[in-house]
Amino acid sequence: MDLNYSDEELAFRDEVRKFLDEELPKSLSDKVLTGKRLTRDDMQGWHDILNNRGWLADGWPEEYGGTGWNAVQKQIFEDESCAAGAPRIIPFGLKMLAPVLIKYGSDAQKDYYLPRILDGSDWWCQGYSEPGAGSDLASLKTRAVRDGDHYVVNGQKTWTTLGQYANKIFCLVRTSTEGKPQEGISFLLIDMDTPGITVRPIILLEGTHEVNEVFFDDVRVPVENLIGEENKGWTYAKYLLTHERTNIANVGANKVALAHLRHIAKLQKIREKPLIEDPYFAQRLAQIEMDLDAMSTTNLRLLSSPDSVANAGPMSSMLKIKGTEIRQAINDLTRRALGPYAMPFVSEALDAGYNQEPIGPDYAAPVAADYFNNRKITIYGGSNEIQRGIISKMMMGL
Repeated sequence: MDLNYSDEELAFRDEVRKFLDEELPKSLSDKVLTGKRLTRDDMQGWHDILNNRGWLADGWPEEYGGTGWNAVQKQIFEDESCAAGAPRIIPFGLKMLAPVLIKYGSDAQKDYYLPRILDGSDWWCQGYSEPGAGSDLASLKTRAVRDGDHYVVNGQKTWTTLGQYANKIFCLVRTSTEGKPQEGISFLLIDMDTPGITVRPIILLEGTHEVNEVFFDDVRVPVENLIGEENKGWTYAKYLLTHERTNIANVGANKVALAHLRHIAKLQKIREKPLIEDPYFAQRLAQIEMDLDAMSTTNLRLLSSPDSVANAGPMSSMLKIKGTEIRQAINDLTRRALGPYAMPFVSEALDAGYNQEPIGPDYAAPVAADYFNNRKITIYGGSNEIQRGIISKMMMGL
């Protein structure tokens, strides 16, 4: 494949850059680029700006409000957005649930939910993992029992990212205990305001309230909120996970993190010389850069393939593994480059408006937080060990 941009693609890149320069609020990009925490309003505000331009749903068919962009345009937009300091769009509704709705949802479900995802009326979170059912997702125990025109749901979900902001949750629930565990799972859409739902925060290592536990106690869900067929939810879940895992590769954000590492390495000194001139450090930096270039090409090849959905299972697993490992390698090398300035920190220093005297240079502020937060990325979306099993089974027949 040709890795050089055509004249049309260069023109599109210029259009994206102009849009970002004019429409991305500087106060918001400054928060992103300096590692400050984003509020719900920050994330929703950028969502609305993109939706108003018609640039929000880059992976959707045009008939449902998608952009109609090809794979190269999507890559350009992601790279330029990350470089400019745009927030990452919350993926749960837009990039995870929406593809499932488009492929498996009823016409009524598509007509109702897809416009609400676009205009921000619904903020979705994901109800997959449970205590004891993370990578082994088929062992989930949250039950949904049919009672007339409703399912009655009881159980618990955990690691529910940004569930404190969500008004909707898509859940995998057990509707049958017969046959293989995968054969008794269904896919339900649940209103978070339904009586019986409790959300409890989980505070992460770096001090953020990013994830939650969600409890369901006799929660009544209309049968019309079932996606597809009862007991076929495992099929829909696997389809969703291919989109999640490719998204986790996060090529654009990795490129920005690598650029930040290079910037630090030029400023930090070792034996009176810039750290970037140290042969050992330069070798590690070069290895990361080569790995990232190779992953970027692989990601583009997958998105460009006409049968990308059919091949997405093992390929998305490869991208998930490599993307998360690269990001952790960048975080680790950045921490090492900063030495004592990358020690654990005052959590409140990442909130906008914090005005205490910083410890160390400004560019050191988010490094410890990024390092600790990103320890989880090789686990969620299906741990990397599970992804290697998927690759072995699907591509090597092992």
